[in-house]
Amino acid sequence: MILLRQCPCEKTIRHSDPALVRRYASDQIVTLAKLVIENAFQPIVEAGTGVVFGYESLMRGQERIGFSSPVEILDEAHKNQQLLQLEQMVASRALAKFATLPHFSSSTLFLNLDVRLIPHGERLVEGLLQHLKLANIPPSSICFEFSERFDNTSVPEFAALVSLLRKAGFKLAIDDFGVGHGEMKLLCDHPVDYLKIDRHFIADIDSSPRKRHLLKNIVHIAHVLGTRVIAEGIETEAEFVACREFGVDLVQGWFISRPTTHITELQPSFPHLLDLPKGKRSPQSLDEILIRKQIEMLPTVYENDTIDSVFELFRRNPHQAFFPVLNANGEPRGILHERHLKEYIYQPFGRDLLKNKVYERTISHFVEMAPIVGLDSDTEQLMAIFANMEGTNCLLLTDNMRYAGVVSAASLIKVMNEKKLKTAQDQNPLTGLPGNRAIRDFMRESSLDGDEKRHFCYCDFDNIKPFNDAYGFHLGDHAISLFAALMRRYFFAERHFLGHVGGDDFFIGVRGWTNEELTEILDRLISDFHDDVLDLYSDADRAAGRIRGHDRAGVEALFPLMRCSIGVLELPEGLVIDDINRVSAEIAHIKAEAKESDEGLVFHLLGETN
Repeated sequence: MILLRQCPCEKTIRHSDPALVRRYASDQIVTLAKLVIENAFQPIVEAGTGVVFGYESLMRGQERIGFSSPVEILDEAHKNQQLLQLEQMVASRALAKFATLPHFSSSTLFLNLDVRLIPHGERLVEGLLQHLKLANIPPSSICFEFSERFDNTSVPEFAALVSLLRKAGFKLAIDDFGVGHGEMKLLCDHPVDYLKIDRHFIADIDSSPRKRHLLKNIVHIAHVLGTRVIAEGIETEAEFVACREFGVDLVQGWFISRPTTHITELQPSFPHLLDLPKGKRSPQSLDEILIRKQIEMLPTVYENDTIDSVFELFRRNPHQAFFPVLNANGEPRGILHERHLKEYIYQPFGRDLLKNKVYERTISHFVEMAPIVGLDSDTEQLMAIFANMEGTNCLLLTDNMRYAGVVSAASLIKVMNEKKLKTAQDQNPLTGLPGNRAIRDFMRESSLDGDEKRHFCYCDFDNIKPFNDAYGFHLGDHAISLFAALMRRYFFAERHFLGHVGGDDFFIGVRGWTNEELTEILDRLISDFHDDVLDLYSDADRAAGRIRGHDRAGVEALFPLMRCSIGVLELPEGLVIDDINRVSAEIAHIKAEAKESDEGLVFHLLGETN
């Protein structure tokens, strides 16, 4: 102990036995930590763009004084009543490092908040606000992660601390969601900005239907409550793709970037994420095009605006009952409704009371949480959120996590009606079946949902050209109508998808069937169609079993009677495919193989085509 006091330098620590140092560290943890502890930053990235949204600050270097993990040194500091000083030191260093980033003003720093510090929350917040003011960092650039090692909600001072943090402008996150204590209580009772899903639910999610089901529902619940979702611990491309396509807003993990203590290694974006196929959330999706047409760009209020400026905004917009509230980084925080201010507007000296130093209220006191959803969401998803959020005034839309406008229930109804109209226009006028846009959407969405086996069946008539040449297109159209009627007879459940590609090409999408079940039905479909079209031929052609005609090169030849060939692509349970072009290419190959087969029916597992 004496040696360490005489030589409190990093060189001494580096060349000492860590176990020996730890024996004497009880009352000197903060002093020793100052010599060895470093802040590593791990990027948290926008799932849709690959752009860095922020960084989680992680403690490193504690092993040099004999502690195997950050948790271990925090526990020792708490045991010796030095936890607050240690956390203040680590946080102040993280803020100093964060302030050196060239793009810190548009980023968010995520700091872990130990539940044992909650009783000291006011001192912690005051110290941080002083550091932020000196570094010119707005509080909205800082997000506190509530550690789930303990039950935060059981601490009496917790609710007051949450209120203090929100009113100061800080953002809040639930860390390790799904494996800790009281997360649902916290999410239910307190305004939370981010929900960080634990690695346990992300690992191998591409091959786990149960995990994907949980993730989809967690994302939906969070978005209804106006909370963004962060997936932690992503280590593979398949995990990233699954998280992105199930609506996760932000991602973090080794597949994106490992933590680093070196500022120079941090980059503003990760192109390797952009190189991956975009899947169903393409910027050209019909839903997004229609939603953008209905966006209302209401004037906005910032959390650090004055109350007087809000009164002036309502005065200049007398017919507007609410305005979106943003933080300093342009992220929506909720809405400010006029009903929250009425008691101050109409009572004597109400405005003066708001500005009274003893009673002073800021805009943060009046923010009401509202659903926050990305522009790339499906229309049906937005309608479901509205249906589940009773009394909500609007949805706050974001583009790359920043405010993009609002959409009301009336606007969403317009979007739904226009979508139905567009869908109807895409239907084939002869059969009334959905066309290419709907077929492609079905294939894309089914490819990304591996909860059960899927079959994509591509149906194509053989020898219809000589039939049309001999009997006319009106009978050819009759054959097409016959086949559509047979499809509806055998595939009538809502979960089945029937489409008309055009001409004599059809598509059937089936989920949850075995190969044997589907083979039986398709054999009957091919057989019944062949029997039905026989009646369209003359007695002579029917008896001969062939027809004379010309091929596409104009060469006269004999052709067999018409039949339907079906190529079936199987996607096994658990497989998630993000490249719809690959699926389409394999279907085209299987269709050609089916036309050459004797039975007219060919099955192939995705990836096994020759």
